Amino acid sequence: MSVAGVELSPALQRYATLDQRLLAAVKGIRILPTVAWPATLENRLIAAFSKGDYSLPQVDYPRPDLSEARAELARIEREAGHDDPMGEYLCRTAESWRIAAEMLEAVGTAGFTAPSIVLYGRPGDPIPGSDRSNLDAARYFVELSDELGSDLLGDDDSQSMQADVLRADLAATLDRFFGDGVIHVEVDDELTAKAAAGATRIRLRGGTHFSEYDRHQLLAHEAYVHSLTALNGRAQPVLASLARTSPRVTATQEGLAVFAELMSGAIDIARLKRISLRILAIDMALNGADFVEVYKYFSSCGQNPFDSFHSAQRVFRGVPLGGGAAFAKDNVYLSGLLTVHTFFRWALKQRRMDMLRHLFAGKLALHDVLSLQPHFESGAIVPPRWLPPWMQHVHGLAGKLAFSLFVNRIHMGRVQAESLSLSL
Repeated sequence: MSVAGVELSPALQRYATLDQRLLAAVKGIRILPTVAWPATLENRLIAAFSKGDYSLPQVDYPRPDLSEARAELARIEREAGHDDPMGEYLCRTAESWRIAAEMLEAVGTAGFTAPSIVLYGRPGDPIPGSDRSNLDAARYFVELSDELGSDLLGDDDSQSMQADVLRADLAATLDRFFGDGVIHVEVDDELTAKAAAGATRIRLRGGTHFSEYDRHQLLAHEAYVHSLTALNGRAQPVLASLARTSPRVTATQEGLAVFAELMSGAIDIARLKRISLRILAIDMALNGADFVEVYKYFSSCGQNPFDSFHSAQRVFRGVPLGGGAAFAKDNVYLSGLLTVHTFFRWALKQRRMDMLRHLFAGKLALHDVLSLQPHFESGAIVPPRWLPPWMQHVHGLAGKLAFSLFVNRIHMGRVQAESLSLSL
């Protein structure tokens, strides 16, 4: 039997069928739309908070019944098994969607928190290969940003463009890279985040001004990772689910997207601080801080009322606002970045640049890139059609990673300024 013109063995056809069942089962599992706040409520609360009128918002969430989806996902888990890496991929993916369904069925209650931590981790989790935690890393970047802030004010990019201007600019750039009309760029007045990306559409928040840094970050993060991996995933002959971000690949996807910003020179210390503050805020909320306290924390860290509100909202989406609960998704940005960075260095050390290219063949977790190697070699999983610009220049990438590998052997605690000046 063939799929998309590719002849499949009976074993691969079985996995392709299970994969289609998985996609059908998860259609109603919509994580971010389920926990979104109405724009009218947001605008009213932001206006009130800007005037110092603090009160806990009242947010009502329609609670979905996902029992049929959960039952089907459990069946797929059992049928996929662990005898083959492709079966293991399907089993892990179905399990993560099933946990996400359980999470959404608890929306608006404290029971939302535990499954979100299973999916996205908690701030105190250790960083692979380190004795430090994600929380330690967040504190480090916030402290470093605060120390450097006054020195970097002169480098701040004061130029900005309106959403419509950026939309036209991005559309032209993406047409040149992917082909005319492959990805549409739209302005969305209802969007909470500054931008959001799918396979063929990137949305920008209306009424927002964007800096040149924002433009670079959107291209590196949204277009050349999120949209690119979705498009490559759509070309897969067996695992069509590689075009969709399952909960279990969120950490790798977001970590890879922030890593792309780093490799492209599109990330600044303020961006690292924003990512890190969200992790500290999740930890605060889990330890009892309520929405108002978290809002005031972001405000005390220099964010304006609009950004402080939306930052606090990200932490409390889907959970009670009185403290002791949180939506853990923003935990993955920094931990994902650090883990992806380590993976790139490991692959270079192992002389496995092919694994780094495979990471862009769809929405994959790092574990998948390793476990699915036999299927990459057989052609059951096809290599990516598109790679980000910075991945197309492998010598430059290898140079950056090789330098990083070596300088990490230098222990900064042993470095004295006098020894540096005498050595030159």
